[in-house]
Amino acid sequence: MKPPMKIVRYQDRLGGIHHALLHPDGRLERLVGELFGDLVPTGETADVERILAPLEPRAILCIGLNYRRHAAETGAAIPTYPVLFMKSPGAVQHAEAPIALPTTVASHQVDYEGELAVVIGRTCRNVPRSEALEVVLGYTCANDVSARDWQKQQRLGGGQWCRGKSFDSFAPLGPCLVTTAAIPDPQALTLQTRLNGEIVQAASTADMIFPVAEIIEFLSASTTLLAGTVILTGTPSGVGMAADPPRWLRSGDTVEVEIDAIGVLRNPVIDEPISAQTS
Repeated sequence: MKPPMKIVRYQDRLGGIHHALLHPDGRLERLVGELFGDLVPTGETADVERILAPLEPRAILCIGLNYRRHAAETGAAIPTYPVLFMKSPGAVQHAEAPIALPTTVASHQVDYEGELAVVIGRTCRNVPRSEALEVVLGYTCANDVSARDWQKQQRLGGGQWCRGKSFDSFAPLGPCLVTTAAIPDPQALTLQTRLNGEIVQAASTADMIFPVAEIIEFLSASTTLLAGTVILTGTPSGVGMAADPPRWLRSGDTVEVEIDAIGVLRNPVIDEPISAQTS
């Protein structure tokens, strides 16, 4: 078995993209090799300009209503099978970078959803539950940011979850990727989301209706999961939509998602800058 690692992806001062090993004392050691192959420590201190999301996902598959208390707070029935939707890989945002509230197509009901993210480490298909964790490279923190008005209201295309979930910056990931050797049981983690320092979500991943292994079995059935696929495993109770009154994100807020053994994913909230951008 490979040793446990906390892997950080970063940009150096010359614009190069690299990986580093995060040591317990906070030191970042440059790694060489491939994320989905072998990464080898160099003994050199990483030249970090900024921390990036742990990877550029090939796909982002998301599970809804996967915590019992969250299903209860939304008044939804416990699903028979995992509820699947997708986010655009273009929605990925880095740790410490801003969540941008849409203004070009305005949303006034943007919500946070702290989640455990699973990174598939090798291309696979028809994976039995008993072997599912063997195809996992590691885990990271995620925030399934959601524009509830675009997600739900009929006048804005209600029912099309991908639209309300895929605006730019709506998929923060990080701050690091923790390999499976460090997290042998993904159902034994605690997750906490804080809004401006206040705890708004606190749960154990043991409350998942469909555990990680069952999700992978379900998603890979007759379906190829590419290496680099990210799976968001659902959010616990405490989302802003369910508060009385609802607590929508506002410019100036800060959202933190913390999962033990991984770390803290922190993002400030701003209004979307108005500018035309092409690449």
